[in-house]
Amino acid sequence: METINVGLLGMGTVGTGVLRIVEAFQDDLQKQVGSPIHIGKVLVQDKSKARRYAVGAERLTEDAWEIVNDPSIDVVVEVMGGIEPAKSYILAALDQGKHIVTANKDLMALHGSEILAKAAERSCDVFYEASVAGGIPIIRTLIEGFSSDRITKIMGIVNGTTNYILTKMSQEGASYEDVLKEAQELGYAESDPTSDVEGLDAARKMAILGTLGFHTSLELADVQVKGISQVSKEDIQYGKSLGYEIKLLGIAESQDGMISVGVQPTMVKKTHPLASVGGVFNAVYVYGEAVGETMFYGPGAGEMPTATSVVADLVAVVKNLKLGVNGRKMFVPYKEKKLKTADQIASKYFVRLHVDDKAGVLAKITQVFAECDVSLESVVQQPNKAIADAEIVIVTHDASLASMNRVLAAFESLDVIQTIKSVYRVEG
Repeated sequence: METINVGLLGMGTVGTGVLRIVEAFQDDLQKQVGSPIHIGKVLVQDKSKARRYAVGAERLTEDAWEIVNDPSIDVVVEVMGGIEPAKSYILAALDQGKHIVTANKDLMALHGSEILAKAAERSCDVFYEASVAGGIPIIRTLIEGFSSDRITKIMGIVNGTTNYILTKMSQEGASYEDVLKEAQELGYAESDPTSDVEGLDAARKMAILGTLGFHTSLELADVQVKGISQVSKEDIQYGKSLGYEIKLLGIAESQDGMISVGVQPTMVKKTHPLASVGGVFNAVYVYGEAVGETMFYGPGAGEMPTATSVVADLVAVVKNLKLGVNGRKMFVPYKEKKLKTADQIASKYFVRLHVDDKAGVLAKITQVFAECDVSLESVVQQPNKAIADAEIVIVTHDASLASMNRVLAAFESLDVIQTIKSVYRVEG
């Protein structure tokens, strides 16, 4: 049996997990693919560094080109992260006919089209299941499991850091700043958490999922993004009192060929399955015209869950090698991109206002909503001893984003409104 030789770019958390799985499950993998899988060379930054998982020095290299240019290597697994030099290594490996498995969401969100085009040109596989939602096989599900259906909506919690923060804020009534500090101490958040808490990580993942679900090439610039850094414990408590949990949701929708993709803190009805997804877990809700509603749930990050997705992709590459069909299952978007305008994006909204505490204020506020063609589902005025003004919480019926923007613009110049404290989309 001919051995399949693999080069591994990166031996951090995920790379170590890949080595563990491939070597511990070698017998099972060999029975699945009909050949031994051997990770022959591993790229590291410092060969002399002590490691949690022992690898012989002869297999380590500090020069990625030793892997990329090695003719004996069949598959390159990239788990080093970042755009460059990872992109250059992958494109060069494809030029040499090597197949690629990557966990790099940033790279695939920004340059996936270029990489997939190069792979198609060279009849190579590029698989990237681990780039979204860690151990949840959502990418393969969208490509293969929904191939006979038409997806209309993908909605999910795809960032574990923000879900951990919002879960702790909800359960303990803690402030955003305190929970973020705790998440950093536990290793759930980076020292610079911007990519996570400002929604950029989730936005990259939603660009990938939207592209796959709607067969249209979506870019990061197509995703409307708002993070969680302005979410307050007061917002969470008001939401809970009205039957909602706040989650950072990625939402991609397609209607009559028109697409919208966004990431924002969202009020999710407590009866919706996504509302109960806590901690660092991820979940993706998919709506299909034929199948209806389905949800995929599991660990969104971590050494072994993410490594499991990487190795599953590696197995798929090797099976294709055995069948001689590499490159034939490449996903290529074939629909023209048509993005919804603000008039076409509709949802319910939660609005919290600090207003003058006097007669006639509510009438002026409801008049603005009426003039902008936004109807109201509920209006609650709560006493708040922490402020001198009154506090009003409003939940609308479905309204277009354009209409809500007109409402908020009018509020900015309405003399009875002191502050627009928060505005959230409502789902479920």
